[in-house]
Amino acid sequence: MKLTVKFNLILISIILICLLGTGFFTHFILHRNAKNEVLKHASLILDMAHAVRGYTVEEVRPIIQNKMIHKFHPQSVPAYAASKSFDRLSDKHPKYSYKEAALNPTNPKNLAADWEIDIINSFANDASRSQIIDMRNTANGPSLFISQPIRLSNPDCLTCHSEPSKAPKAMLAKYGKTNGFGWKMNDVVAAQIVTVPMSIPTQVANQIFIIIMAFILAIFAFLIIVINLMLKSIVIKPMNKIAVMAGKVSMGQMDTPELNFKSKDEITVLASSFNRMRRSLQKAIKMLED
Repeated sequence: MKLTVKFNLILISIILICLLGTGFFTHFILHRNAKNEVLKHASLILDMAHAVRGYTVEEVRPIIQNKMIHKFHPQSVPAYAASKSFDRLSDKHPKYSYKEAALNPTNPKNLAADWEIDIINSFANDASRSQIIDMRNTANGPSLFISQPIRLSNPDCLTCHSEPSKAPKAMLAKYGKTNGFGWKMNDVVAAQIVTVPMSIPTQVANQIFIIIMAFILAIFAFLIIVINLMLKSIVIKPMNKIAVMAGKVSMGQMDTPELNFKSKDEITVLASSFNRMRRSLQKAIKMLED
């Protein structure tokens, strides 16, 4: 096996190992950043929902509350306000979702699905748990969701959710006496859940990954070509000249011109040593002939 082949096999093996390591690390970083970006968007939506809920409780509800004797106005309900605000946002981002999933909601629209029930129960069973972040498959592909518990901490909420007899008649007329009652202070009654699709960020991360790896591969290919040209010029050609001269000398052709390399590397040292050996051999032959 030629020296060039051996050298290239070693070089390509090292490059492949570097490519695998770089590819793994780059893929991990890009997808982690994509997930963090999605999480940032989801957290922003959740913060917006908290802001709308707070605004509704502090400013909207006091104005509307006195007008709900004969007609119930859902605009005074924080969950309704947050959901309606998000509905405006979802017109431009239809794949995003926000829901205040509840085990026993007044509005059946907010009834928790099976996987949402598991989230609510997780918050209920662990009072120290304030947030759940996870992935799930949806109709829009893999999606990231972030969830926070809604605990009954405001006694005013019991006016509508403790017993049907204490609830506003206008609310009972709209939603009935079956759902949304029996709530107790400090209970986890619902969970805010924001779901954001991962498909687009993942697709972008994959495209960037392909571009980066193609660029790195091009650099390595360029290096292989350059190194091979240098290897041929600096090592292979001088070694071939030495080999040719050694062959001629071994066949008695002592009139072969000496090797003359201008560099000061190991190849030149080898050529100089060979020249000295050739001269010594030439002198020895002459002494024998005399």
